[in-house]
Amino acid sequence: MAEDIKFENLKIEWPTTKDDEGNIIRQGTIDGNYAVISINRPDRLNALTEQVVAEISQALRIMELDESVRAVVLRGTKDFTKKPAFSAGADLGAMVDKRLRMNVPMHMSVAMRIRHRDYDELEQFSKPLIAAVDGFALGGGFELVLTCDIVVASDRAIFGTPEIHRGIFSANGGVTRLAERIGVNRAMQVGYFGENFDAKTMLDWGLVNWIAPAGDEFEKLVHEKAKWLGDAPTTALFIIKKCVKFGTRNIQLGIIMEQMGFGINSASFDSKEGIAAFNRKIRCPVCDGKGKMEDGSTCKNCGGRKRIKDTPKFKGM
Repeated sequence: MAEDIKFENLKIEWPTTKDDEGNIIRQGTIDGNYAVISINRPDRLNALTEQVVAEISQALRIMELDESVRAVVLRGTKDFTKKPAFSAGADLGAMVDKRLRMNVPMHMSVAMRIRHRDYDELEQFSKPLIAAVDGFALGGGFELVLTCDIVVASDRAIFGTPEIHRGIFSANGGVTRLAERIGVNRAMQVGYFGENFDAKTMLDWGLVNWIAPAGDEFEKLVHEKAKWLGDAPTTALFIIKKCVKFGTRNIQLGIIMEQMGFGINSASFDSKEGIAAFNRKIRCPVCDGKGKMEDGSTCKNCGGRKRIKDTPKFKGM
């Protein structure tokens, strides 16, 4: 079973899985059709090593083929010991592959190609990927955020690429993805000066989608958005993601992707169910199909029509 795989640096939370008869196959801890990947290195502010990033990539590969997982939340562990952090960036004290020599340019280029492979896999993950950012998202941690589709931040989230202060830069795809997400001039500012930015600034710049106060309100918002995506029609989400993230790099190609994607989506169960539900009428649950309330007033839900349009029952197919 996928949930039996142990990750040294991650904590995985799974949804409950049932068979067609409703029998529980896997008892999960998530109330929704989504999973949570938490970077679990609290003593290092969830700093990234090659192994950490590779484990995230491996976990997503497992979830990509798990039908019960229809969206994924990527976050730092809730159980922080120093300060809250999504990830404070690369662990500069961690061991690197002994075969790679720091003083050989080709070796360092190969090292980044290996790291890009994992970051690219995050960006190309076929299901909705939400970054839940509470605390620091710096350097490589910020670059992880940039591979995600939706960003939910707490009011104490901090974003930045401080690498310039160490004579290096965000080379895990961060320079390019940042310009794509917030614009060239702002990406230059972030990269050149190595400043930190709060969640409100990143909301204004278009990177963050929603902000909530740290604590219960933040957790509630993350769950709300992940659950919505987990209940949504997955084929349509898949095509939207590909068109937006990759089709926009060449508009004419993106238009063709939309046309082909619409054809693909039309064969999905969820597409047929959504249209059928629009045309399907059910008895109004508020007035029980009477059109009036007990006090004789007209039912506001159905307007006295007694029947209303049905809600789609998406299966992620």
